[in-house]
Amino acid sequence: MKIDLYQVDAFASRIFEGNPAAVCPLHRWLSDENMQRIAMENNLSETAFFVEENGHYGLRWFTPEAEVDLCGHATLASAYVLFKYLAHDRESIRFNTKSGELTVKKEGDYLVMDFPANPAKEVSPPEGIEQALGAQPLESYKSMDYLFLVESEEHVRKLQPEFLRLKELDSRGIIVTAASEAKDVDFVSRFFAPAVGINEDPVTGSAHTTLAPFWAEKLKKRELSARQISKRGGSVHCTLNGDRVELAGKTQTYLTGTITIVE
Repeated sequence: MKIDLYQVDAFASRIFEGNPAAVCPLHRWLSDENMQRIAMENNLSETAFFVEENGHYGLRWFTPEAEVDLCGHATLASAYVLFKYLAHDRESIRFNTKSGELTVKKEGDYLVMDFPANPAKEVSPPEGIEQALGAQPLESYKSMDYLFLVESEEHVRKLQPEFLRLKELDSRGIIVTAASEAKDVDFVSRFFAPAVGINEDPVTGSAHTTLAPFWAEKLKKRELSARQISKRGGSVHCTLNGDRVELAGKTQTYLTGTITIVE
């Protein structure tokens, strides 16, 4: 069995930036075991699989260790593959996922995803978080991820977390954020998810479904420019529309190839 493979850098203005995702278009679903094996072999933060379903697409995401309910950058990458390589000629693409229906549209050089907002509620900081994170949060919140506000962009940049301790937290991941020092960027963040096999994710679209409503409230504006300041780095443009968030970014092809599975 042969499966097409595309590796795409999402939220990237050039290759070697943003968050790489593998995308595998399928004619029919593989077994969960085989999709997990492919994701493990790809060894990227996410591998996306999609199947056409009556003009729309079923979409699933796997880390090297587990299937996840929502992934922004691999959704962006999947839409890019459909628009660029698979001749999708409609204005938008609808994906059916474990997080409901997601749409992606093309606007110039950008792809724009429409996701449900995932606002966080303020909580008490978990015990030992300062030692695990390497910084004292000023404020602590929780959605599907923890969100910690720290003092400055420099604090975010210098974080050296203890991943084994972070892995013990009851959440998919940990978002750390601060206001940006750059005039053209509203806020910065980093994202850690050792519980699902990703110590640090380069750029995390789904985290911005929580970051966007958080900073929209802080800054009293609904359109926000964000930068995830991982080693690779990447930019996300966010627009809060009620209970939805539009996330826009650029994408670049790194490689195309074929997976061969002997059954």
